[in-house]
Amino acid sequence: MNGILNINKPTGITSFDVVRKIKSLSKNKKVGHAGTLDPIASGVLPVCIGGATKFVDYIMKNEKVYLADMKLGVTTDTYDREGTVIDTSDFNLSEMDIKSAILSFQGEIEQMPPMYSAIKIKGKRLYDLARQGIEVEREKRKITIYSIDIVDIELPHLVFKVRCSKGTYIRSLCHDIGNKLNCGAIMWNLKRTSTGNFDILDSIDLKDLSIENISQHIAPVEKALEQYPKVIVEDIYVKNVLNGIPIKDKIFLSKILEEKLYRVYIHENKFIGLGMRKTFEFKMVKLYIRGN
Repeated sequence: MNGILNINKPTGITSFDVVRKIKSLSKNKKVGHAGTLDPIASGVLPVCIGGATKFVDYIMKNEKVYLADMKLGVTTDTYDREGTVIDTSDFNLSEMDIKSAILSFQGEIEQMPPMYSAIKIKGKRLYDLARQGIEVEREKRKITIYSIDIVDIELPHLVFKVRCSKGTYIRSLCHDIGNKLNCGAIMWNLKRTSTGNFDILDSIDLKDLSIENISQHIAPVEKALEQYPKVIVEDIYVKNVLNGIPIKDKIFLSKILEEKLYRVYIHENKFIGLGMRKTFEFKMVKLYIRGN
């Protein structure tokens, strides 16, 4: 069994809980998710099975869309409603002030990852350190907020839709918005509505998945890689690409841009992995299937 499941993760369980269930249903030990969702969050969680797990890192690079419910006037240590309240604040802000502050975060920005995150520093998960009451210095990371659309305002709650790059923490975004408004803010609820080509409208609820129907919901791995252009390798070079030998043919290379990933196919429609041209040669970067 190879491919990707578009799971609609419920709240209250971890992404690893989902993986554990998929391992059991698929009878496959090679299972991994592409982009963690905290227990408080729900929505789209692509789960890779078998050979598709080789491409988890590439799938995680896709842009994501979230629907976030933020509460103003409160700060917690986890930046969400499940943490310990650090401070509360009264506020008297106009909707225009609030909207202006939120929309100012659009574009490329620097974001500080929260202490309650799975990032490793010196081999230790930040959330493990945070649970011990230890706070360490973290480096800000560049992320991109492609767009923010405010859906509803019913203070102290505010719902907005955000389209963002990999590595964006919506909890941190809410925290930073609260700081900008000088009243504090936390993430109250979060739903991921899409990641790359996987949309919540096409997802399956985890509770509805069974041994009998799991194979019906598996999408081919290349569905998650459609952001990369397709290139078909002529039969004469099939043995090369399947065995890691670069193609140096000038005519073939003339069709390929340098330093750009491509979905590679043989025999017109058989996906074999991702490849890239490096100056005078084209070589596979990640093989889905190998030569004999």
